[in-house]
Amino acid sequence: MRILLVSDLHYSLRQYDWIASTASGFDAVAIAGDHLDVVSPVSVDAQIAAVRASLADIAGRTRLLACSGNHDLNARNDAGEKAADWLDALRGAGAVVDGDRVEIGDTTFSVLGWWDGPAARSRIESALASQPRGRRWVWVYHSPPHGPLAWTGSKHFGDPVLAEWIERWRPDAVLTGHIHQAPFTTDGLWVERRGDTWVFNAGRQIGDVPARIEIDLDGAGARWVSLAGIDERALTP
Repeated sequence: MRILLVSDLHYSLRQYDWIASTASGFDAVAIAGDHLDVVSPVSVDAQIAAVRASLADIAGRTRLLACSGNHDLNARNDAGEKAADWLDALRGAGAVVDGDRVEIGDTTFSVLGWWDGPAARSRIESALASQPRGRRWVWVYHSPPHGPLAWTGSKHFGDPVLAEWIERWRPDAVLTGHIHQAPFTTDGLWVERRGDTWVFNAGRQIGDVPARIEIDLDGAGARWVSLAGIDERALTP
């Protein structure tokens, strides 16, 4: 099982093009949120149209797992909380998006949307609690937990709730993003082991090629590839 993890592309269409060009070499591509850029001069509707086309292209080449991030919230759910309903249409292209679960080979993937309030959080927790165990389980979620994957160089911006979820349900891996600087900073990391769970954050970089993590679950290894170079890690206890 080979997975390509990227995140925080923030309307970088050339980075989406690069992902599409390499997607067929992986069993799954995970894009862990912040597809859009709320500070861009391009309107949100125009960004959504362009990014949705890019995501559909990738979904036509391999299994695409795409969760929302805090930049992606264009609507409100039935509880009045912010949500990214524009991702829903991508199910028709074969993408696996917020709230979905899919089995690929011997691995179950759960895509967890960015939650903006108690209703969305409760839905996620109910979905996780209902998941049968016995198979390898991987989550895609935008924010890492507090710790070195969430280190900006001056403070931690992790999600404390995710740490609780990891401790409670013990997935095999969690694929995140959100904190752009973490893999590049002193005392930051791109991979961390928490109990039985591997947690990853590829970070964000400029240019046409995204920072990325290539994960081989069967071969028990991963490598981070970025402008800073290549770093490899064996995924063993």
